[in-house]
Amino acid sequence: MDVILLEDVKSLGKKGEIVSVNDGYARNCILKKKLGVEATAKNKNELKLQQKHEEKVALEKLEDAKAFAEELKEKSITVSIKTGSGGRSFGSVSTKELAAAAKAQLGYDLDKKKMVLDVPIKSPGIFTMPIKLHPQVTGELKVIVKEA
Repeated sequence: MDVILLEDVKSLGKKGEIVSVNDGYARNCILKKKLGVEATAKNKNELKLQQKHEEKVALEKLEDAKAFAEELKEKSITVSIKTGSGGRSFGSVSTKELAAAAKAQLGYDLDKKKMVLDVPIKSPGIFTMPIKLHPQVTGELKVIVKEA
């Protein structure tokens, strides 16, 4: 019996795949637990339509991320760091502080986990911070660090 999987099933297949299984296994396990549906012509057609819709949505998200990355290039945020004598800083600027500054200054709700800081910001200056907006798109935001 051919079955369309509605969820990932270990050692059988991933969601959306059409797999061939024994009739008893399909009736007693997959269909009963609602892990899949029988692969009739109607269900196969619905699967194709759903996959086309998901592709369209993924493409729209990619385009939105590219547009947002272009918008971020011209923007900058300013944060301050506490410094002592000789220009030495106490601590560093964290992604949490940068996300809060972006929300306050630009109105963007950026996720601190998506911000990539290779080296911690420990001195005043101008830095470029990459932000992962999409698996295929990385935007850049200019960060101006001033002494407090």
